[in-house]
Formats: sequence, structure tokens, C-alpha cells
Amino acid sequence: MGLLAAVVASGTIARMLPAALPLPVSLVQIALGALIGSFGALRVELDPEVFFLAFLPPLLFADSWQIPREGLLRDKWTILKLALGLVVFTVLGLGPLIHWMLPVMPLAVCFALAASVSPTDPVSVQAIAGRIKVPTRMLRILEGEALLNDASGLVCMRVAVIAALTGGFSLSSALSLFLWLSLVGIALGIGVTLLITRVAAWIRRHFGEESGSHILISVLTPFAVYLLAEHFGGSGILAVVAAGITMSYAELMGDQGAGTRIRSLAVWDAIRFATNGVMFVLLGEQMPGIFTAALSQSRDHIGWPLPLVALIIVLALAALRFTWVWSSLRITVFRSRRRGVPAPQPPVFLLLAASVAGVRGAVTLAGILTLPLTLPDGSPFPARELAIFLAAAVILLTLVAASFLLPPLIRHLHLPEENELAAQEAAMRVQAAEAAIQAIGKEQHAMAEGRQDTDLYAEVSARLMDLYRRRLEGTAASETDAATNRRLVEIERELRLAAVRAERETILRAARRRRINDEVRRKLIRELDIQEVRFLSMAGR
Repeated sequence: MGLLAAVVASGTIARMLPAALPLPVSLVQIALGALIGSFGALRVELDPEVFFLAFLPPLLFADSWQIPREGLLRDKWTILKLALGLVVFTVLGLGPLIHWMLPVMPLAVCFALAASVSPTDPVSVQAIAGRIKVPTRMLRILEGEALLNDASGLVCMRVAVIAALTGGFSLSSALSLFLWLSLVGIALGIGVTLLITRVAAWIRRHFGEESGSHILISVLTPFAVYLLAEHFGGSGILAVVAAGITMSYAELMGDQGAGTRIRSLAVWDAIRFATNGVMFVLLGEQMPGIFTAALSQSRDHIGWPLPLVALIIVLALAALRFTWVWSSLRITVFRSRRRGVPAPQPPVFLLLAASVAGVRGAVTLAGILTLPLTLPDGSPFPARELAIFLAAAVILLTLVAASFLLPPLIRHLHLPEENELAAQEAAMRVQAAEAAIQAIGKEQHAMAEGRQDTDLYAEVSARLMDLYRRRLEGTAASETDAATNRRLVEIERELRLAAVRAERETILRAARRRRINDEVRRKLIRELDIQEVRFLSMAGR
């Protein structure tokens, strides 16, 4: 209850902040969690395995389910280079730097720390994007990278931990481990999700649809694939991501009812809101204990101040990311020009924004908390508290840096507007309206055949066809006078919203005076709510 209350309070506090202080709600949640964690009796003892199971499957499943598939396919090579190549590049570059600053930390532990901070976090990326207007294509690349680089980062960390425990390292073992984790996780994620969706579709066709059961199936799916993948030695994270993407393809079958889809989206919005918020509050709760343990251990060594070490790590992460992105884009431009395709140089503000946008989050903390407590001989695992402190500090610093540095960098970006989606939407509206007119005509003749009141069918179908024809005329007008048409649509939308709100208030007033019963009131209000959501979505609100 306390965690959820902090989540609710964080949203209110974030909305109260002035526009000049663009803090994402995730930072507010971390601060509230640290306040709760300062009282030892209220602090939650965080088990990393439980943390992974309880929070990551639903969040990663929802993100991969709803991320546009076209964006993943269009920029697949860019995303893969960031999710795989950049992770290895970061681990190899950051590990020796940490060991140079903190000789007390063994090199293998330094590599484990570097691996834990190498993957970006999809939840943190979404938290930043909710407050800052990030260009659409850049946001899709960041989301795709964050969904896929968790596995590579955690595999690198597992290899480093094995080296710390055994004192040895094998490149062939590391590669085989990565392949096994990836293949098993992806195969189980796709296979189990396809099986679940096919069985659910068969049940719907033969026995009808029950919204509650099918929504519960979608909620349980990410946990099922995660547990199965972990049981068979695969990557549960990759299994969940593969399951979410597979679910988005299964939706194309269109065999679900409209009511189930509406309720499912509402349920998943609530799950994402609650688990996302609780995850960051829990992250803040761990901070006081992590800081206390790290400070007590830091007295045993003479070296750089820990806050300065954390800052240098964040700067090194940004520099490594900048170098990787710059090199990748230069190679892409060079190859395009060799093929005779004109390719402009990427603007420096784009490179800087991409470097700052590499936000770390809960995956980093959960990964570093899995460090063993002891070595095989029973002695304490070296520098464990220091590594956890630095990982937590990196999470905070990257969130703060992205919150304050991304807005000015993005404002200096002059990227071409992406009109492709608007053109697709307009064309699809025309095709859908034409198909609706044809379907109305066919259905009218079929329904009126052999009946006496054929004029009623003709009157109703003519009225509906006229509605769709006016929609077609509005779409055609947008091609010649876009500004006027947008203004007309905006005026119509505001008038319709005013009408819907007036209807709702009339119904509620009647209900307060007990002139209608609750069942009638709920039905009418739900219809009006759906209309209002539709009109608001036309404005992108």
C-alpha cells in the first residue's frame, strides 16, 4: 500500500513541478522511495530474482507488444549494432577505466560492473520521452535498443562473474553461452505465445468469447514464457520480448472482439502504470542502504571519491556511446556514397542527443544485485557494495542528465518531418470508407429482400452512406486545402466534445435525482466515454 501510495503521489508532484524543471516522474518516484527507505522498518528487502520475475516480464512484454513493428524492421541493423556491438564495446572500454580508478576492485568485478551499466532501460526511456518530445524515429531506435541489449549486457556480466569466481575466462564458453541464452529464449517466447494465441482463438471460434478469461491469459503469458525460458537455461528477458512482438503479429488476425480489446488495453495501462511506478520507488528504497554499505567499505581503501568515480563512469558511457554512434553513422554514409546514393553528414546535435539518451534503469540495479555474496572459498565477494553503489549512482546521474540535457539538444535538431504516417492514415481512411459504403449497400439488399418495409432499409443505408461520403470529401479536401480542412475538423471535434459532455452531465444529473437506475446510467456513460476518447484521439491527446 505504501509503495502504490507513493506512485500515486509521484504523479501529482510531477504535475505540480514548473515547466522550467523537466523532471520525469521516475525521478520523483526514486526520491519518494529514498524517503521511505530512510526508515529502516519500512524498507523492503529486495530479492533480485523476485524483482526480475515480478516487474520485468509485464513491462517488457507490454513495451515490445506495442512498439511499432515497422520501426523495428526499418532500423533493425542500427538497433542490433547498438544492442550487441555497443554493449561489448562499452564493457571492454569501461572495465579497465574502473579498475584504474579503483584498484581495490578486481578487474573481473570491474567488467561485471561495466556489463551491468551497459544496457539501457526501456522503462527509463519511456519515462524521459513522457516529459520530453523526442523525435519519433530516434525514440523507436532507443526503445528497440533497450529491449534487446538487456540480454547481451547480462550475459557479459555473467561471464565476468564466472571469471571472478573461478579466476579464468573462456571466449568460446562466453559465445556459446550467449548463443544458447538467445536461441532458447527467443524460440520459447515465439513458440509458447503462438501456441497460447492459437488455442485461445480456437476456443473463441467454437465456444464464444469471455473477455475476462482472455485478458487474464494475456497477463499470464509473459510470466509463463519467462519462467519456461529460465527453467531451460535461456534468457527470460529475450523470451518476453519475443513473446510481445509475436503477440503484436497475432493481433493482425483480428479475431478478438472490440470489447475485449478495449478492456485489455485498459488493464495493461493500469499494469504498466503500477509496476513501472513501484519499480522506481523500490529502486529509491534501496538507495539509503546501498549508500551506507558503500561508504563503510570505502573507508578500507584510498582512492578517488566515489561520487567523482560515478560521474566519470557516466561521462565515459556517454563518450563511448558517442564514439560508437559516430563511427557507425560515418561507415553508413561512406557505404551509401560509394553506391552513389547521396547521404548527408549527421548533425552533431543528433549524435549528442543519442549519447545523452542512453538512460540506465532497473535492469542495471537488478543485474548488479545478483552479484554473489561470497567466493567459492567462503570469503566475501570483493567490492560488492562498491559495485552496487556505483551502479545505483549511474542510474540516478543518467536520468538527471537526460532530463536536463536532452531538451536543449533536441530543440537544436532540424530533422525533416515524417509525413509518411499521415499519408498512410489518409489513404487508409479513404479505403476503409469506400469499403464501408460497398458493405452497407450489399447488407441493405440482403436484409431487405422479401420484406415489406424496404424503404426503411433504403433510408437508413442512404443516411450511413452519406456520412461516409462526407468523410471521403473531407479527405479529398485535405489534399487541396489542408489548413482549412484541419480547422474544420478541429471545430467539429470541439463541438462534438461539448455535446458529449453536455449529454454526460444530463445523464449524471438524472442519476443523482434517481430518475434512472445505475444499469442504464453505466451503459449510457460508457457509450459517451468511448465517443469522447475517439474524438480526443483525433487530436492526438
